[in-house]
Amino acid sequence: MKSRKLAVAVTVVALAAPLAACGSATKTVDKANAGTGSTAGALVGVTMPTKSSERWIHDGDNVKAGLEKLGYKVDLEYANNDIPTQANQIETQITKGAKVLIIASIDGTALSNQLQEAHDKGIKVISYDRLLMKSPNVDYYASFDNYKVGVQQATSLLVGLGIKKEDGTDVSPAPAGPFNIELFAGSPDDNNAPYFFRGAMDTLKPYLASGKLVVKSGETNFNTVATMRWDPATAQKRMEDIVTKAYTGAKIAGVLSPYDGISIGILSALKSAGYGTANQPYPIVTGQDAEVASVKSIIAGEQYATVWKDTRKLAALAVTMADQVLKGKPVTTNSTDYNNGAKVVPTEVLPFSTVYKDNYKSVLVDSGYYTAAQLQ
Repeated sequence: MKSRKLAVAVTVVALAAPLAACGSATKTVDKANAGTGSTAGALVGVTMPTKSSERWIHDGDNVKAGLEKLGYKVDLEYANNDIPTQANQIETQITKGAKVLIIASIDGTALSNQLQEAHDKGIKVISYDRLLMKSPNVDYYASFDNYKVGVQQATSLLVGLGIKKEDGTDVSPAPAGPFNIELFAGSPDDNNAPYFFRGAMDTLKPYLASGKLVVKSGETNFNTVATMRWDPATAQKRMEDIVTKAYTGAKIAGVLSPYDGISIGILSALKSAGYGTANQPYPIVTGQDAEVASVKSIIAGEQYATVWKDTRKLAALAVTMADQVLKGKPVTTNSTDYNNGAKVVPTEVLPFSTVYKDNYKSVLVDSGYYTAAQLQ
């Protein structure tokens, strides 16, 4: 497998429903809070979906630390991927007198009542990473370009297969193929998951149409390949079933995975099926979030790549938005293209990078995201 030397830095491109060109940077003054007196020591409610993924632990810790550094009080909650629990946590934060809510939802459509209650009490809502849907009571959105994340996941799959270069251009001459691949998507109740999948499929479709890529299982639509709650065990079971029913006498060349936890489940299933040896190496498996276990897997030559979103920057962005809102200052955003089905939500999106085996040090260690010891 050829060496991959550089991170793929992805320029922010807007994502919309429907997709459109990125809006220019704008500043919105939160008039509801302007001139209402001091907000020093105000309470900010922060709700994260789960502690089962290490990224959400880091997100929560970083948001809390950033807000407390500015002198705010923070109620940080994790909902264990249980929607009623998250709804109750938000209601409690409202009752406690929170002035701003920062919400990374489990199901983006399930919190309309709580958002209405917050609006009625003049509480501003910042949707964190996952867009809160079908409610006009979402004030700001802080995230990454999720469609482009999917594009990059598919691109890293094609890079691993020798079809594309890391800059997204085609290799010429490219290997003839055909290559057998399988597709996985994220949780159907997470608004980000369809964007990841759409970006990936838009990238893969020309190769599927030409026959260079073949999905032997025939499972190609989002509802079929989605993985509820991003659960690794669910992904592992599905991968096992696919190998059994579709790959007798055939080999898998690549697997599109939208998240590192899912990737670990996929690799476990493939190992049980005899992959991961000198005679039968692992397929090209993608990922997202640069979780420690998956970075170690990349270093070991198992998982091929992962999309890294610097959640320190996302946390800092959410903290800045909350601070600007509380102080009645202009809130800077760079996109007006995120429509949640009820309104266009003023949004700031951040860039991201792709991690391969031979750039993980420059991307993750040199940036201070991890220490070298953490990845040993």
